[in-house]
Amino acid sequence: MSEATLQGAHGESDGVKLLGRTLSEWFVSLPTIAMLLLVLVISTGELIHGRLLAGGETLFGDPAKGVQYYALRADPIKPSCDANMDIEGEIKRRMAADAAAPKDAIDDLLGASTGPTEAQLRQSLTDNMAECKFKHDFYNRAAEHITPAVVAYRTVETSFFGLFRFGAENRSMILLILMGVVILAATAKYEHIGLVPLRNRRDYTAQSLTTLAAGAFLLWSSVSYYQISLAAGVAMERPEHQQAWIVMFAGLTLLSLWQLISPPKLAPDTPKGSWSRAFYSAPLAGNMAIGAGMYFASKGHPSGLAIYVNTLMEVPALPLQLALFIWGGMLFKQSRLVDLFMNLLRPWRLSPEALTYLILLGAALPTAYTGGSGAFVMAAGAIIYHEIRAVGGSSQFALAATAMSGSMGVVLRPSLLVVAIVAVNKEVTSSELFHYGLWVFLLTSTLFFIAAQMRREKHTIDVARPSDALPVMLRQIPPLLPHIAVVALVIMFFTIGLKTGLNENTAPTIMPVMMILIVAADKFMQARGIGQPNMVTPFVMERESKFEPAMRTATNETVGHLGSYMFLILLSQAAGGVIERSEMITLFPAIFSSPEMCMGFLMLVLVILGMFMEPLGAIFLVSGTLAPIAYNNGIDPIHFWVMVLMSFEVGYLMPPIALNQLLARHVVGDDVIAKADKEVAHLSFYRRYERWILPNVVMVSALMLVGWGPQIVAHFPDVMAFAKDWMGFVPE
Repeated sequence: MSEATLQGAHGESDGVKLLGRTLSEWFVSLPTIAMLLLVLVISTGELIHGRLLAGGETLFGDPAKGVQYYALRADPIKPSCDANMDIEGEIKRRMAADAAAPKDAIDDLLGASTGPTEAQLRQSLTDNMAECKFKHDFYNRAAEHITPAVVAYRTVETSFFGLFRFGAENRSMILLILMGVVILAATAKYEHIGLVPLRNRRDYTAQSLTTLAAGAFLLWSSVSYYQISLAAGVAMERPEHQQAWIVMFAGLTLLSLWQLISPPKLAPDTPKGSWSRAFYSAPLAGNMAIGAGMYFASKGHPSGLAIYVNTLMEVPALPLQLALFIWGGMLFKQSRLVDLFMNLLRPWRLSPEALTYLILLGAALPTAYTGGSGAFVMAAGAIIYHEIRAVGGSSQFALAATAMSGSMGVVLRPSLLVVAIVAVNKEVTSSELFHYGLWVFLLTSTLFFIAAQMRREKHTIDVARPSDALPVMLRQIPPLLPHIAVVALVIMFFTIGLKTGLNENTAPTIMPVMMILIVAADKFMQARGIGQPNMVTPFVMERESKFEPAMRTATNETVGHLGSYMFLILLSQAAGGVIERSEMITLFPAIFSSPEMCMGFLMLVLVILGMFMEPLGAIFLVSGTLAPIAYNNGIDPIHFWVMVLMSFEVGYLMPPIALNQLLARHVVGDDVIAKADKEVAHLSFYRRYERWILPNVVMVSALMLVGWGPQIVAHFPDVMAFAKDWMGFVPE
């Protein structure tokens, strides 16, 4: 979308300000950052609370007097029993009362005693008084330890406890509110993911029509589900959840209807466009909703769409972690970390291919820590494109590298996709998947290096002399040191202070905290001229110079990306439901002639799923349908799920959808894409479509090696034996 068109579409709403902030920031960005900070505080609060309990025991516990901190978390209640009771007098009173009580005729007939003996009563009262004295003694000891310091400490500790308990009990509702805000915001700003960008007037109309139909189907299904649940007479576990869904989809329907009635005010020269192109720009998630809604309507199952969409509430932690990761990625974009990293490489004057290889190696780690390939492309794709162009790389090659910049790190610790796989599959563990994921990463990076070098006319690696490059590179290290210090301090705080290391479970909490502090330190140093890079860079991304605007900008960008991504995840669940309910999987063979045949079939199916479904949503479908086929055909679960990760990444790069290519287009700009295509229009087929071909050649080759490689190795002794028996020699 051109800048003029964008301003025309959104400038009116963004122009209205209240107290120096646009209405969008008050009603969208502010609730979003509030929800994200709440999730972050809840997650961090749980870790802090555990340490506060341990700290309270250390500071205020008194082992010598038998007082533990847990007894001091509230004021002790004085026992009501009498610790100085006259036992003998109480015995006489009870015995007299028992003797004076009227006798039951049956007891007289049987000669049964109506009460305890004097010895039994004395023993009981003696035991009760001993217990009472213990309670009074414990009360006195605890009361002595209730000091002002204890009261202040426990106020903080119980506040953290209440906070994370509130979060644990209301995590699903927090997710629903967050999804409602960002999905409606993405709809209002026309930021949903489509096959082609919005350019013409009919493109906007097509997007509004699609979201209107999608919202209507989702609203109809949600209301039907709610009514059916009420009519069943069984109390709904969390009726407020279904009510929230209804409100969200009603808002989506009304907003889309308003957009149809009152289309955006585009630039006067914006063409009308064709309907054939317009529906290519329609949101992918909207098309999924319409298709799923029509399917369930035809089957007389109106609540089906709502049921499958609602399955996301079974694992609310995963989409919330994704939201934190995307936010962390946008904060990463507001820091100068990528620029400073590139400053270390620039002095070596590497060839575009060698530089790209190193960039992809460097991108793998933040990709793993930002939750997925798409988040990293959104955060650093523009810088990567311009850096490769600055050293002489072609525009098509730079676009190819940008699209696949996040594809290699999804198998590395602490990838959110691996966490999701382990959450719904007991056959594998995260340590196993990450172990083999490291080897897959080495394979894909090596294949890219080979493919990149083969495209060069001379297959050499251009590099500056170390005597020239090393001194310049060393001078670029000091500006990077403060950022490294922040990373080290955050890791030390969590590892030592909170006894929690950085791993796949804690990364969604630790990484946003780390990025907030990095951005804060970065803007503080910029304002005071500290740690400024001493190298002229060919491309400088536009960033805010102060902390508060940087946080606001990062959150504004998060809203659009998160809204479109959440909508896609939701409807991927519904698309998976259609596949599951249609029993399409039963058409597939249950048993194949060999594991190799089964693996080839599964790779093909999974790549197609990756092309049309968001991987986080597709994992649930694969777990219940394709995974059993793999296991029943002798494919090891670890081997299968590593292959699944690779297949999804191939699907992310494979036309016709190629989500990572769409994200690359989004971050570098449609005008850049158009110019890049025009530059190579007269060249060979490969050069014209290099941004599509190169990533797919690399990732498809890696997928085939991952899928079939272990079987080839396993059968290698048979090949050797065949060569010896029939060919008369053993291959070297």
